[in-house]
Amino acid sequence: MARLNSKAVVAAVVLAAVVLMMAGREASAALSCGQVDSKLAPCVAYVTGRASSISKECCSGVQGLNGMARSSSDRKIACRCLKSLATSIKSINMGKVSGVPGKCGVSVPFPISMSTNCDTVN
Repeated sequence: MARLNSKAVVAAVVLAAVVLMMAGREASAALSCGQVDSKLAPCVAYVTGRASSISKECCSGVQGLNGMARSSSDRKIACRCLKSLATSIKSINMGKVSGVPGKCGVSVPFPISMSTNCDTVN
């Protein structure tokens, strides 16, 4: 079960790293991996192949997280969470991950990739 929780966090952070790069507003509180996990955990079944379609809850989380991303610091934190957890998961389908924001109505003008350089995230 702990392995599933790690998968949820990694899937959430993969999505968040890109979705969060989009928001340009400043915030007073930093985003945490726990918040990313909470918002995007409903997406895990889809991005790991256990569900054939994206749930409403997944899209709600993607949209909510996009709204929470207030600073480049938040987006860098999300990206770094991904980097620290990426090696612990093998079943994420990056093709599905990269398509989630678009399927949820969130515009991302660059490809989603596990190789994103977190230092360049704005």
